Order: sequence, then C-alpha cells, then structure tokens
Amino acid sequence: MTIHKETFANDLTLHVDDRGNGPAVLVLHGGGGPLSVAGFVEAMSAHSRVVAPIHPGFNGTPRPASFESVEQLADAYAALLQRLALTDVLVVGFSIGGWIANALALRAPARLRGLVLVDGAGIMVDGETCADVFSMTPQQLSALSCHDPARHGIDPAKLSDAQKASMAANMRTLAVYGRARDMGDPALRARLADVSLPVLVVWGQSDRVVTPAYGRAVAAAFPNARLEILAECGHMPQIEQPQRLLQLVASMG
Repeated sequence: MTIHKETFANDLTLHVDDRGNGPAVLVLHGGGGPLSVAGFVEAMSAHSRVVAPIHPGFNGTPRPASFESVEQLADAYAALLQRLALTDVLVVGFSIGGWIANALALRAPARLRGLVLVDGAGIMVDGETCADVFSMTPQQLSALSCHDPARHGIDPAKLSDAQKASMAANMRTLAVYGRARDMGDPALRARLADVSLPVLVVWGQSDRVVTPAYGRAVAAAFPNARLEILAECGHMPQIEQPQRLLQLVASMG
C-alpha cells in the first residue's frame, strides 16, 4: 500500500492509496471504511492503476468541520482526478461510495469511462428506504449486511478496543455524509438520466440494508445501465462474492 497525501483549499487533505499500473480505476469505499475494500483494491491493482482515497474522517483522517456532504466529496475527487491527470477512469463505488460515484459522474463525465455501483445508496425510492444502520449493534448490522453472518459477520468479542473505537468513529463520519438516517438526495434520481456513461449495478440478493428492489430502481434511473443480482450475497459482494465481483468489473473493459 502506498498512501500519499493531497492537500487542497479550505484545509482539506485527502489520504490516497495509489498503486498498480494500467487503466485507471477510482475505488470509493463504503461505510465500513477502506479496510472493507482492501482485498478488492489489491486484486484490481494487479492489472490496473487503482486510486482509492479515504473519505475524510474515516480511519482517523482529518475532516474539516465545513466538509460534510457527498457533493463536497465528489468535488474533491473530481479535483483529485484533475491533479493526477487521470482520464478514462472507471469508478467503482460501494454503498455510500456509489452515491459519491453518481455525484462525480454528474460533475466530471469527461474524465470517466464508466461506473460500477455496488449496493450503492444515494437515491430515494418510495417504500425502499435504507436501513437505519446508525441505531444498530455490529451484530444487528451484520445480520442485515451478510448472506451468511456466521461466516462473514462481525464478532465484537474478537475486536480490540481500538478497532471498536475506529468503527464507531467511522459510523459517526458516515452519519455526517449520509445526512443521518436519510442516506439519500431527493433530487439525485431524476438527474441520473443525464449520465450517458455505461453503468454496471451490482447487488447482493440478500442485501437488507438497501434491498434488491432499491437496486433495480438505481439501474432504471440510468439510460445505459445493466443490473447484476448476486445470489448468496449481501451488502458487501467484495467480501462474500469477491471473484464474481471482479469478473463483473472486468466485463466493463
């Protein structure tokens, strides 16, 4: 892992994992933080240049008090792509990272070649609200997130105090960006009709944080999207179905 820092105006510093060579891939992690996508980043870097920023506030990174929205994150990542002179970028967004990816596609489409949204939040769907993850214990969240919680869930008894503190801090940061329990932008769904990029929407059939019905609405919002529902998989395909996810991402070219 090669973490470097990029400093921007208004005291914003991005911590960026930048590794590998080949076609550029921007990986935007979800509420689980960068560790939740670490295996995916490593696998992708075998044949791609992978740029994986840590959203400010996650994993103990600094977050300016005025930096508090998905839109600001998208602006920051558009500026990062410009600074790194990256074009033809495939953006892979997980959970809230999918929301950020959507906002980025509306801001910098000329720098992108496509989107992969993995159980991504961000739009509003009648009758399909995101689960209130902020009120849950780790065991409750695992039960909704995993097809097989016994195998892939979180056991708090095996976590150190530092790990527990880090998880709690990540959830507080997620609440800032996710607008607490809303986890969406009421105007975003209609605006996605303007995104002409190819879009792959990947969803776990057993996801009960944001359901497959929500995923179908995400795919339908784009003019050029296809939906892949993964059996025996929950909210984190990169953990429960990593090889299948890599195959699907590879299909985007």
